[in-house]
Amino acid sequence: MLRHTALFGLVVGMLALTTAWPALGGDRITGRAFATRSEVIAPHGMAATSQPLATQIALDILKRGGSAADAAIAANAALGLMEPTGNGIGGDLFAIVWDAKTGRLYGLNASGRSPYGLQRRDFNEQGLSSVPPYGPLPVTVPGCVDGWYELHTRFGQLPMRDVLGPAISYAREGFPVSELIAYYWSLGSQRLCEHPGFAETFLPAGRAPRAGEMFRNPALAETLSRIAEQGRDVFYRGELADVIDAFCQRVGCYLRKGDLAEHTSTWIDPVSTNYRGYDVWELPPNGQGIAVLQMLNILEPYDLRGMGHNSAEYLHHLIEAKKIAYEDRARYYADPDFSQVPVARLISKDYAALRRNLLDSQKAARRIPAGDIGLARDEGKLREGDTIYLTVADKDRNMVSLIQSNYRGFGSGLCPDGLGFCLQDRGELFSLEEGHPNVYEPHKRPFHTIIPAFVTKDGAPFLSFGVMGGDMQPQGHVQILCNILDFGLNLQEAGDAARFHHTGSSTPTGEVMGSGGMVALESGIAVEVRRELARRGHRIHFATGGYGGYQAIGYDAENDVYRGASESRKDGQAGGY
Repeated sequence: MLRHTALFGLVVGMLALTTAWPALGGDRITGRAFATRSEVIAPHGMAATSQPLATQIALDILKRGGSAADAAIAANAALGLMEPTGNGIGGDLFAIVWDAKTGRLYGLNASGRSPYGLQRRDFNEQGLSSVPPYGPLPVTVPGCVDGWYELHTRFGQLPMRDVLGPAISYAREGFPVSELIAYYWSLGSQRLCEHPGFAETFLPAGRAPRAGEMFRNPALAETLSRIAEQGRDVFYRGELADVIDAFCQRVGCYLRKGDLAEHTSTWIDPVSTNYRGYDVWELPPNGQGIAVLQMLNILEPYDLRGMGHNSAEYLHHLIEAKKIAYEDRARYYADPDFSQVPVARLISKDYAALRRNLLDSQKAARRIPAGDIGLARDEGKLREGDTIYLTVADKDRNMVSLIQSNYRGFGSGLCPDGLGFCLQDRGELFSLEEGHPNVYEPHKRPFHTIIPAFVTKDGAPFLSFGVMGGDMQPQGHVQILCNILDFGLNLQEAGDAARFHHTGSSTPTGEVMGSGGMVALESGIAVEVRRELARRGHRIHFATGGYGGYQAIGYDAENDVYRGASESRKDGQAGGY
């Protein structure tokens, strides 16, 4: 990992000549922009994931006549095997789908709910002021498998046994673990090796597999085979649900078969704001996607391009806009089935104009109030989420933006007997504060960090993208969009450009910002910029990681081709045919 981050820090500070893509963001700025490689350009299909073998699986599915949804499911299944440090069938899923036939976007919320049998008083009786990160208490219903079947039923072409077949084969025969994933595997195993079922599932040699070593998961192969042949009900109502129920009862987890049986995903309408003539789409809460739209609305009147890319003035405005939006995130974002979430008001231009008054162009804010909309908040928790993001586009011009996660790395550390995966710990992101919109309640969806994104131009598809990494995601989305739409960088340049990561904002789990938070800056940001930010009152600290992981596919309508990118902070790959 140190080699990985040091290398990125070195190259991100260099400059290299690249070729512009005028269709994305208009004319390029004068000068040179750094990129680790060229964009991938292909006419028929494209896939971008955080693991090269998963990208190849998605492309193979597309070449066999599969849809973008088929290929996205196939890649996600493979990543659950190959990158269990970030996702798996014990976790949740969100997606935005561009359907070329209807010419519209569809949103899918496939996140799970808390167990009926666990009450807030159970936490109180144990003397807990927050939901713990691992073990039985943060486990919620896994929504991934149902999400796959919802996507497949509406947009799939190939049989599910063909879609899941590549992941099943790799699980049985083995695959070589890639470098960065091996690093996170080792870290996760140190924390979770004593949890029930974890070592048997993920540490077959008594330790984490090293980079290049083959790893096999025959138990997961069998689980996926059953899902492929018997459908989603075998996981939520059948044999697999029975195994999960019995395991949870034995280890003191409250999840039961009844909770699984009642799970449903929800098709929702994505919401948007227009920024520089482009419609940016996110999913409404229980996720944090609308924070992106709030930040963009606050920033829109400023001449960001005139400030200069990654200048102190530019970064100051983005950081302050982030602080403002995250205060509303802390107060209002929650499961809309339990709380009134004023989405339309939060993402409106006139509300942004009011909130913009809190942005001092010369001084970093220490405290910021949430907006008063007339409705009823640990940052470390939100900062440490591990996730995979992938995007796929097919020959018919359908596109899928998909994100999936266990939450903290492998999740709770609890691995049901012989099934080959970990249950997620997403319930950690509930608040235990009475009266808070995101307070723990039975059969409720917790606040979620994972957010897919999409951009359209004049009603046509333009960009499918995402940035992994807990609370980094909205601020990462905004930095990518500004790179493209304000500064004219191409997809690869936009992802490779140095980033900031602000932490310490108020949160939906209860923490309140009291000192302005901290700003981490990648090494490609100039020393004089750091000094000026500090002069304006920002507290700068050093961090080698935590800046996200980005994948993107853009549709170039003028040439009728796809353009893809996968940044160098992860093991990923963009590929096309």
